[in-house]
Amino acid sequence: MRRAELAKLIDHTALGPEVGRAAVERVCREAVEHGFCAVCVPPTYVALARSLVQGTAVRVCTVVGFPHGQHRPEVKAHEARLAVADGAHEVDMVVHVGALKEGDREGVLRDIRAVREAAHSPTVLKVILECALLTDGEKALGAELAREAGADFVKTSTGFSSGGATVEDVALLRRTVGPFVGVKASGGIRDYATARAMVEAGANRIGASRSVQILAGAPE
Repeated sequence: MRRAELAKLIDHTALGPEVGRAAVERVCREAVEHGFCAVCVPPTYVALARSLVQGTAVRVCTVVGFPHGQHRPEVKAHEARLAVADGAHEVDMVVHVGALKEGDREGVLRDIRAVREAAHSPTVLKVILECALLTDGEKALGAELAREAGADFVKTSTGFSSGGATVEDVALLRRTVGPFVGVKASGGIRDYATARAMVEAGANRIGASRSVQILAGAPE
């Protein structure tokens, strides 16, 4: 996969409690320079990021219910509305993992639909399943419910749990959602070989904080 082609699949990410204005400015600058698809930043920096990438093709993404997903649906919905008002093009929400593990279909659907209604199309909604905490059956159920609730993508991980993206999980999610819902691989992707393997398994978006390093290993 060529460097420019891969760059268009990457959400260049700066998340975590230590992230401040300087880190957001850096990822926005790098995203514009390298042609990344999006920057993914904390909710408090959405407006800043939007101002920094204005006039370019770079999209602004943020997170909702991050990183544990245990917020009430109305709280997630409010976060999503604020993010869209601040200029977010995309929202990555963390599903209620506990409800998913308990097989609470209605609870999970209510959770995702609340955010979908708050961040309606054309805002892109990605549902983070936190696959490291789930059985294969739970991953498939989560992906099915995300698709049913109108999500645009399912996503493997927050990057803040016990594990990140795996080729096996990406392939499982792709089989489950089919060709018309996206799959975002995120968490622990640090080099070109790993990113390429995720794409070959079915990912059409990559979330990474070491995006520049990943691109450096790609052929021109």
